[in-house]
Amino acid sequence: MTDTGSNKQGNWMIYGAYGYTGELIAREAAHRGLRPVLAGRNREKTRALAKELRLESAVFDLDDIPRHIGDMSLILNCAGPFSATAGPMMQACLAAKVHYLDITGEIAVFELVQSLKQQAQDTGIVICPGVGFDVIPTDCLAAALKNALPDANHLSLGFDSRSGLSPGTAKTSVEGLAQGGKVRKQGKIISVPLAYKVRNIDFGDGEKPAMTIPWGDVATAFYTTGIPNIEVFIPGSAKMIANTKRANYIRPLLKFRWLQKLLKAHIGKAVTGPDGAARAKLPTFVWGEVSNAQGERRTARIKTANGYSLTVFGSLAVVDYLLQHNHDGGSYTPSQLMGADLITRLPHSGELQLI
Repeated sequence: MTDTGSNKQGNWMIYGAYGYTGELIAREAAHRGLRPVLAGRNREKTRALAKELRLESAVFDLDDIPRHIGDMSLILNCAGPFSATAGPMMQACLAAKVHYLDITGEIAVFELVQSLKQQAQDTGIVICPGVGFDVIPTDCLAAALKNALPDANHLSLGFDSRSGLSPGTAKTSVEGLAQGGKVRKQGKIISVPLAYKVRNIDFGDGEKPAMTIPWGDVATAFYTTGIPNIEVFIPGSAKMIANTKRANYIRPLLKFRWLQKLLKAHIGKAVTGPDGAARAKLPTFVWGEVSNAQGERRTARIKTANGYSLTVFGSLAVVDYLLQHNHDGGSYTPSQLMGADLITRLPHSGELQLI
């Protein structure tokens, strides 16, 4: 049980605090003098981190959420895969009238959030997933590009990041491979092969071959901009792109739960995530492009912090905003909640270049 006092306002929780990204956020929060309750399912890991950071802790499973969040004003969910955790946590937050944030990049979660919009409005709580690298920078570029070309009917987004994967991100990627590629076409999300499209893109660090990926903006950028056709790209070597295309042939095998479980267990042992030195040396280049029916185009680029560092800065910026301001309830994307300039306000972000 938590022991946070009777004043709900200002009390907040990081769930999944001992995971790679959750721990980064917890440590930065403590460094800033913030006092989140650190929570998770693993008793030993949760309490050890809370003890080190001199913070309160709570240990509970997903089926026991309501008993532990009643005195919170906000939950930041860092426990992936979010396909398993986001739904139960959102429902519990709606019932308890607690703001919900997470750091997902999963399309299905973003779509679920939109189905809860009316409930969130009625209860007066904010539901805003994707308050990390997924999808703050690309979402802000999408909003800026829509403003620059209001009649745009096609949006392409992408990023060049060399940060490596955390265990949670790698496990989510296994699920993503099984589901294949995703793009939005005429307002609808459709399934496509992995590496469905390949084109050369200058993300801000020189032109490179790039391929489409099923990134969260396929969902969120539509709600941010209303643009009906959306694709997201990342750069890759010719070998990487070829291997991704080959993966389409084995993708049906990845739908077997036993195989996913085996792969995720291996990831848990083999993947650790980048250390602080690596994060500091590896910026991210984010790019976007819109076009309209007349063939007019606008392009935007921005250089940001490493993806994991950006997730720390971004999530805490949204937490601070909601703890300090009363905001209308509803389902939001990061730029809808905080403005398209959110990305430029985060540490180590450059200027947004719009041409």
